[in-house]
Amino acid sequence: MVAATAVWAIVLVLHVLLVDRWWPWLIFEVAPPLTMVAVPLLLLVVTPLARPVRRRLSVVLVVLLLAGAYLAGFGRGWTATPTAGGPAGTTIKVFAWNTNYWDMSDDKDAFYAFLRHQDADVYLLQEYLYWDGDRPVRIDDSARLRAEFPGYRVLVQGELLTLTRLPVVAADHAVPETGADWYWKGGKAQRTDIRVGGRTVSFYNVHLPVPFRIGDDPLSGRFYRELAERWAWRNGELSKLRADLAANRNPVVVAGDFNSAWMEVAPLGGGTRLHTPAGSVLPVASWPVSEYPFPRVWRLDWLFTSPGLTVSGYRFTGGAPYSDHQAQEFRIAVADEAPAAHSATPHTTEGTHRAQAPTNSR
Repeated sequence: MVAATAVWAIVLVLHVLLVDRWWPWLIFEVAPPLTMVAVPLLLLVVTPLARPVRRRLSVVLVVLLLAGAYLAGFGRGWTATPTAGGPAGTTIKVFAWNTNYWDMSDDKDAFYAFLRHQDADVYLLQEYLYWDGDRPVRIDDSARLRAEFPGYRVLVQGELLTLTRLPVVAADHAVPETGADWYWKGGKAQRTDIRVGGRTVSFYNVHLPVPFRIGDDPLSGRFYRELAERWAWRNGELSKLRADLAANRNPVVVAGDFNSAWMEVAPLGGGTRLHTPAGSVLPVASWPVSEYPFPRVWRLDWLFTSPGLTVSGYRFTGGAPYSDHQAQEFRIAVADEAPAAHSATPHTTEGTHRAQAPTNSR
């Protein structure tokens, strides 16, 4: 019991120190946050068997339980204050969702009806592509998108799709055009600067790479080579996102599928703050809602904003049966102030950018 408690204490400390910093730790990061509570609870249950040290062990395990509960996100929604509205200004609705390879396995009409029903001012959608074996397949659904969403701009960067009925000031759209480089080497955080009321707000549509593919053999050398490669890929994209946020002087909204349950341990920086839906003492979970034989105990989808923006009506909703992710729905209130200065980060201007969906490569 003493050894088990000591090992768990070490694991907890290492988790805080190594999340997002050391590629072998990705194996431990896959564990659902509930593990941080389940392990010390289990040890507490059997502590009475260790009679000579049970009282001292119980104290240590209670401390570890409280620390684990904090890391797992218990109480975040309970202590969060629901916001009914924001400052005087403009409030918009945002819908962020990993679509699970667009409408590849879905009823196309029902899929589009689900999207239309959200009636959001800004859609941040991921996995705008199909998948064939180990190969990403580029698609072009631009005609259907324009028919289903009249008055919206359609902005595509690789597998990331942003729809907005608000004026676009600047947008990222450049992706490598060699083979499948548009997916493997294209950016995983699409930035779109949008005019909201009297201000320019930068919206980041994020889909970070998965640490490894479900079903890979963890006893093979290939598994660990790919783990290291994917960690480098993921951290490279995360570093670019953090650098862009640090240089961006606009108010920012960052939302999407981060493929990590530990963004509270490894925040984005750049002055952003993390948001959690209010009202529940339990941690929020967004994956999986379909397809996999696992309970929904991971939160892979996150929302960050800069402090100047007010978030209200934030909730996870829908998703199944069209995706394995729940969607994020929230409202952003933007105060009427003097327009913020633009970032020094180069961006395509509204006058030169044409938001066209890519051509299907099949």
